[in-house]
Amino acid sequence: MAIMMAQSLAPAGRAVDEVVELAFEQRERSRFRAELLSGEAIGVDLPTGTLLRHGDRLLLADGRVVAIEAAAEDLLEVHAHDALQLARIAYHIGNRHVPVQIGSGWLRLLPDHVLQAMIERLGGHVHRVSEGFQPESGAYGHSHVHHQHDDQGHGGRIHVFDARHEQSRPHGHDHAHEHEHGPDCGHPPASAS
Repeated sequence: MAIMMAQSLAPAGRAVDEVVELAFEQRERSRFRAELLSGEAIGVDLPTGTLLRHGDRLLLADGRVVAIEAAAEDLLEVHAHDALQLARIAYHIGNRHVPVQIGSGWLRLLPDHVLQAMIERLGGHVHRVSEGFQPESGAYGHSHVHHQHDDQGHGGRIHVFDARHEQSRPHGHDHAHEHEHGPDCGHPPASAS
């Protein structure tokens, strides 16, 4: 029996016939197989770069509409003593370019022991929750996630800038350009210490 395919999103007003629960890692991929809550297997083949969000709807080849629900997954939930401290923690998480969900008085992110230690050093309180992960999609309305795991178990990185990141391999974005600093380079002079 052939697997039913979804190759496009359904219009928002269409009635829902089926439901599929997907973790964030699946919702950020354009091609995958999934199982509907009814038990039927489907294939999803969307345009590259499509990020499925909770509440989106897929259109199956037979005309049925499938509602996307964010599946419960293990997350870190961050709280702080006040809004300023939470904003400071959010700033530092943002500098690591990881997907983050922002709520009223909390932040949620995928588990990462290095980030958890950083958050705790900044005075944040971290505990684990099992919820659907719905991170911010970015200031320009799209995500740029390279969901990879390195040999220390760090995952969910948008960019990983360290010695192991292969700058010579083409991967869709530029890194800092090397040049000599001098009076004509365009940078302000370094202050004497």
